[in-house]
Amino acid sequence: MKIKIILPLCALMLSTTMCAQRKQIGDARTILKSGKNIEQAETLMTDLLKDSANRRNTRIYDIWLQAVEKQYLAINEKMYIKQQVDTTKFFDLAQRMFIVAEKLDSVDALPDKNGKSRPEYRKANAAKMLTYRPNIYYGGAHHLKKGDFKKAYSLFETYLDCDRQPLFEGYDLMYKDPKMGEVAYWATYCGYRLDDPVLVLRHASTAQRDEAKLEYTLQYMAEAWDKLEEDSMHIATLWQGFSKYPNSNYFFPRLMDIYNSRGDYQMADSVVNEALKTDTLNQLFLFAKSTVMLNLRKYGDCLKYSDQLIQQQPDMPDIYYNGGIACLNIAQRMDSRKYKNQIKKMYDKARPYMEKYREMAPDEVGKWAPALYRIYFNLNMGKQFDEIDKLLKSR
Repeated sequence: MKIKIILPLCALMLSTTMCAQRKQIGDARTILKSGKNIEQAETLMTDLLKDSANRRNTRIYDIWLQAVEKQYLAINEKMYIKQQVDTTKFFDLAQRMFIVAEKLDSVDALPDKNGKSRPEYRKANAAKMLTYRPNIYYGGAHHLKKGDFKKAYSLFETYLDCDRQPLFEGYDLMYKDPKMGEVAYWATYCGYRLDDPVLVLRHASTAQRDEAKLEYTLQYMAEAWDKLEEDSMHIATLWQGFSKYPNSNYFFPRLMDIYNSRGDYQMADSVVNEALKTDTLNQLFLFAKSTVMLNLRKYGDCLKYSDQLIQQQPDMPDIYYNGGIACLNIAQRMDSRKYKNQIKKMYDKARPYMEKYREMAPDEVGKWAPALYRIYFNLNMGKQFDEIDKLLKSR
């Protein structure tokens, strides 16, 4: 007896649900035909989709898509006749169309009982959505200009994601759409501005297609790998950037800093040698070479590159310091029993370098004072030695 009572109740509940569903679908279609209160038609469909039983009903998604499209077209028409419109809403609707169209396609493409997928809406919707796709890019640019990098990223990613969506199967957008590289660059830039290394790297490989902005893409990638503490990828990206842009103020100095900080002066020397192949007179490269030679204890070479740079750029303080220290270290290496005169000459040679450095960098007392102390002591310059001695004792 219980079964006989329950079954009719279930059938009644199902029938009531189906009737409510048909009514909401019918009301939405009526609204769409009227062209008024289109937002209400969208709400009716999204309300239906709150019930999991409706989430495979392609009619609901199709009407939802039509409702969003009509809202979009209404604003587009006002823009065409130069009326004031809510631009942000316009681009939100454009993005929502893609979201709904892709949801519809995923349901529409579900296999039937025989395991076959025969999407009914795909061909027409794909062709139509591609006509709207440029406005997804313009929407990203709109939010980028406003400084809303999160929303801009979302729109740029919607544009890029079309290549992955089954809805656009066969269009081969990654290779046939020439804007993919540029859009990926702006997505990468937004990730950088959001300080999110994962977002930076998500579309970075595609962003590298934009040759005009490749230098910046590689910089953002290097920063992202550094934040993620992926040391090998960080260095590899710096090398990639340095190889392509050796004169950039970004890649070369950072590679040098990494290798110098690790005491890997041979690798630092490899970097600077590659740099000098591209520009033998570059002052940054020459200074780096002088410093690497100093670190490698190749003091004669350090002095050679220091003098070469001083001839080109006499107002660079640190190059005088390198030259002076090179001379001091050469003097220290000599046997004082055999080369007394040569040692004195080397201290004489070191003196003008270090005095010039003192003149140009008076605050760097910790660097020039100990050096001058040694120079004046070995040259028996009493007055100058006493001044430096007092200076060091007062610190």
